[in-house]
Order: sequence, then structure tokens, then C-alpha cells
Amino acid sequence: MFYSMDRIKYFLIAMLLVSAPAAFVGCSDDDDEQIGSVTDPSDLSYVDFELPASMVGTVSDGLTFTVNEERAPLASDVMMLEGTDGVSYECLVKAVDSHSFTVSIPKELPTGEYRVFIKRADRKRPFGKTTIQIVDRIVTPAEGSTIYGIVTNTAGEGVKGVLISDGAEIVATDDEGIYQLASKKAIGCVFMITPSGYEPSTDGVLPLIYQVTKLPEQTPERVDFKINPVPSQDNYKVLFMGDMHLANRTGDIGQFKKVMEDLQSYRTEHSSEKVYGITLGDMTWDLYWYDNKFDLGNYVETINENVKDITIYHTMGNHDNDMLTTNNLDSKKPYRNHVAPNYYSFNIGKVHYVVLDDIDCSTYDGTSSRNYKQLVTPDQINWLKKDLSYVDKATPVIITMHAPLYYPSGATGFRYDLNDYNGLLEAIAGYKVHFVTGHTHKNYNVIPSSSIVGGRDIHEHNVAAICSDWWWSGNLTPGCLMAPDGTPSGYAIWDINGTDFKYIYKTAGMDESHQFRAYDLNKVSFTHEKDVPLTGAFKDFEKYCNAYPENKNNEVLINVWNYNPKWTVTVTTKDGKTLTPTAVQAYDPLHIAAMTVKRFNKESVKSAPSFITQDFCHFFKVKAPDADVDLVITVKDEFGHTWTETMERPKAFSIDAYKIK
Repeated sequence: MFYSMDRIKYFLIAMLLVSAPAAFVGCSDDDDEQIGSVTDPSDLSYVDFELPASMVGTVSDGLTFTVNEERAPLASDVMMLEGTDGVSYECLVKAVDSHSFTVSIPKELPTGEYRVFIKRADRKRPFGKTTIQIVDRIVTPAEGSTIYGIVTNTAGEGVKGVLISDGAEIVATDDEGIYQLASKKAIGCVFMITPSGYEPSTDGVLPLIYQVTKLPEQTPERVDFKINPVPSQDNYKVLFMGDMHLANRTGDIGQFKKVMEDLQSYRTEHSSEKVYGITLGDMTWDLYWYDNKFDLGNYVETINENVKDITIYHTMGNHDNDMLTTNNLDSKKPYRNHVAPNYYSFNIGKVHYVVLDDIDCSTYDGTSSRNYKQLVTPDQINWLKKDLSYVDKATPVIITMHAPLYYPSGATGFRYDLNDYNGLLEAIAGYKVHFVTGHTHKNYNVIPSSSIVGGRDIHEHNVAAICSDWWWSGNLTPGCLMAPDGTPSGYAIWDINGTDFKYIYKTAGMDESHQFRAYDLNKVSFTHEKDVPLTGAFKDFEKYCNAYPENKNNEVLINVWNYNPKWTVTVTTKDGKTLTPTAVQAYDPLHIAAMTVKRFNKESVKSAPSFITQDFCHFFKVKAPDADVDLVITVKDEFGHTWTETMERPKAFSIDAYKIK
């Protein structure tokens, strides 16, 4: 009888299947994995147990696993945990029966992700991966709770009444410091609203107030927080830092270090006081996450290298979103992974702070087009109402966001700059609110007497950028780093005393008396022939030539960058005659000379380059009797600070005269 080759192959395969063991254990990438029968209890392949995606354990209790089909390990077996850093830990079997077994936890085992092996003699078998969280005590999730945990103080005691939020719901810890949150994990993190009288632990400058959620929506996961009680928290300083735009270009890292040296020096001068920091967004520049490989992780490294002994809370800016995403939630993920929740709140002393994200990226299309809206989303508004329901209306509220609520309109007016602002105004109704914002790279202030505020107790302080004009002026003219409105690079300093605030803007590299610049316009002029001889740039440079032609009108221009209507600007001649300054919209001449002229010529442009001088409010113009009369210029703020310059005229206009060494 003859058989075809196909029949012969069939019989051979059938014979192999009949003679094979009852089951096989699949191979992995581990060289030590053993293959054998699952029916022999003496063989590692017999062991079978449930390995959850995450586990919570204490050093005293160890870790307990459920055994499948009574196939438990031997009491002499060892569980090996291999961390992502390659370090392995031995966990001895403490107890075992046919349904479960418990292993010890080494005291030095850190919380983290581990590959799990069972080791027997010189053999070991892999079982997969799990995240192990080491805690001081076990907390059981309540029915329906998807995020739970405990808030403890430095003594390890639970703290009652601490608010915890997932960005939608807010719950308070119970008498033992335990919270249970039925969360949909919609924004991908959970955060603690730090109560007054406490400070969070920190990782470098970052407060440890949140954790990114890692498990599916319906899977309970534990998130614990620690807070440290602090005495006498009512009096302190807050340093508000506007846009940084770190991207490892235009000499930005070196310039940033100089600004931070000033900030660190200020902190050292006030070492006996509590000092906190709050950024106002755009710490990075999304385009250069990809082009220069400088992203939010690099920012965190850089700020930690240059700033010490200051806890810095962060606000998210439009350039801190991932531009290559296609929805609002995904655009925030890198920021949440590296820096902070995109919105949250906390308390310091008698003040409640709220950080909002008013950059809506719902229409992002996965390209560098970055079609965002300046908008506080309805979900945030709903959360804000719940947050403020825990805040007495006598408590002042400071709200930071990146894009401003108001923007100047002319020399003295303002307009709304936020989409759908009514929901935000409704949420804060009845509260005394100070908004502190960035985004514009300019400096201006809105107070309740402004008509746009509509009688509400609302202030807005738009703080100029750390990077000023995206680091260009300091790159082209070292020592002259300033924003397009002429505001020098610096930061706002707020003195908080209970519920009273005083605030000032500090120029980096100068003391706090540097609050304005005055120009003798008889000595200021710009022409194409002298400054920008490039024919193609005539049209775009024309506005500066028209603003400052060669003339002898005996006018003086004063840039008072932190001005608000409660300030006074007075000018007298040296012999006591009072002159009347007028608020005007103007270009800062120093910025034109230090940045704009050089930028036009540097790039041989045919049209206007970006980030050049812009006309703005907070300028005053006064006419002197003649070209030689000296003036006394005095600026006074609402807190009684007075700054004076005696201008000897004619006063030469020179970049070098204004450089900060």
C-alpha cells in the first residue's frame, strides 16, 4: 500500500500530539524559564496564581496572592521582584495554603513596577508584571470607589477634612484621613487641595499634590498624600513668573540662568521668610519639543538646577500643550505627566489659590497649526463652583491662568479677551478675586474701578514674560532683555499679610526701585537710512520712523510698566513748575533700538520679523518748556512706594546707558 506525503505528515503530527505532555508553559524572553508538566507539584510549571496589574502592601503584612486550582508554590520557594532599574529583591514565602500565599516585603523595596518571578533552587519562572505600592497601612476601597487613599502628616497620622479631587468631584478625608472617590478618571489624575496650615512634600521645586491615574476607570487604585504642618503661615511672599519659553535656542538657557540667579538671590535675601513661586504658563515651546528635543521634562530639570528652596506651583500655557494631538484631553497628557494637573487649587494661610487652564485645544488637528481657543471649559467651571463652595466669601481668592481675562484697548481702556467669560464671572460672583495671568508678554493691571469690571471686586495683573520677547533682545543686545512693550525681564513679588496684598514688579538684575524709564525724545529718532537701510523692509519699519522722527518738540516719554490708575505720575521742572503728563499708547524706543533694528538687519528681512516692538499702554508723555530744562519725574504706587528720577536734559539716548550688567 502506498501513502501520499500529506498522509504521512498527518500520521506523524498525530503521534506527536498523543505522546505530548498534558500542557506546555509558553516561553518568554527570560533564559531561566523552565518548561514542564503542570500536573507535577514538584515542577515550577505547576504553580499558578493571580497577578493583579497593581498591588498595595505593607512591610508588616507583605503581599498576598490568590492561588488558582490549588496550585500553590512551595513554602521554600522565593518570589523575585525585578525593578525597571534592573535591581532585584527577594520576597520569602511567609504563609501558604491551597487557596493563597503571602510573601514578605523587604524594607528597602520602593514603590514601583516590577517583573515577578518564582524561584526554586537554581530555576525561576516569570509570571508577568505588576505595580507594587508600599504603604504604612491598608485601606480597603469602598463600594463604587475607584480612587481611594489616605492623607497623613509627618507623624504618620491621618488628617481629617483634606479635600481631594479628580477634576470633577471633590471629597473630604474622614476622621482617620481616609478618602473614597467614585471617579470616572476623566482628566487622568487626582489631586489634593492642600489645606491652610500645611505644605505638601516636594520633588525639587514641584509640590507633590497630585498623581496620574494608571488603571482603567472601574478598577480601584490607591493614591496617598502627605502634608507637613507649618506654623505661622499667614505672612509670606509669592513670586509670579510669566512666560519662559525655554527651547534651547536664541541663547535662552544661559539668559534664563541669569534671571533665575536674580530670583534665587532674592530668595536668599529673604531666607527668614516663607517664599513660594507660581508660574503663569508657557514654560516651554511646543514646536521645539520636536525640533530641538527640549520638552517639559527638560524644563523640570532646568528649573530644578537653577532654583532651590522654593516650592513652585505651575500654570499651564498654550505652548505647554502637545501640538500633535487631536483633542483637548490628549494635548494635556505630557504636562500632567511631568509638571502638574492642568487645573487645581490649594490654600496658603488665609488665601485660596485656584489654577485654571484657559487654553482649549479641542480643535487641534495633529499639526503645528495649534488652533486653540482662549476658554475656561464648562467642565472646569463646574469644578470651580464646587471648589469655591468650600471657601468662605470673606476669603480672598487668587486665580492664575495663562491667557488674560481682559486686554488693553487704547491707552486707558480694556476689553474682554476670553471666550465665554460669563460662566467664569458667574462662578466667582461674590468673591474678592485677583487674576494673575501671562501670555501677552506685556505688563498691565486692571482694577475694580475700571468700567469693564462692572462693579465686581476683581483685579487682574498681567505679568510680563521671564523670556521677554522670546529671548531675542537679550540675545541681540546682551543686558537689554525686555518685552515688546519695553517691560524688562523680571517677575512680580507679592507680599501676603493675612488677607492684605502688596505687589511690585522686580526687574532681573536691578533692585526694586527700577520701576520706570524716561526718554528725552529730542534725542530719540529712527530713520531708514540710519537704522534699517534694507529697501524691502521700508514699509514694515515705517511706523517706528513715523513715531520717532527727528524733531525738537521737547517731549519726554515715560514707560511705567506696572502702572495702574491708583498710581500717580508727576513731573515738575527743577525750579518747581508742574507739568501735566498724558497717558499715551507708544512704542518703547529702547526696545526698538536693542531688538527691532537689529532683528531687521540681522535677518536681511523683506518683511517684519516676529516679536518686534509693539505699541502699548502704560506710557506717559509730557512737554518740557525747552530742550535744556531739567525735570523731576516722580512715580508713586498705591502702597506709598515712591520712585524719582531727576532727568538732566538734554539726556542722550544710548543702549549702553540702559544695559543691565
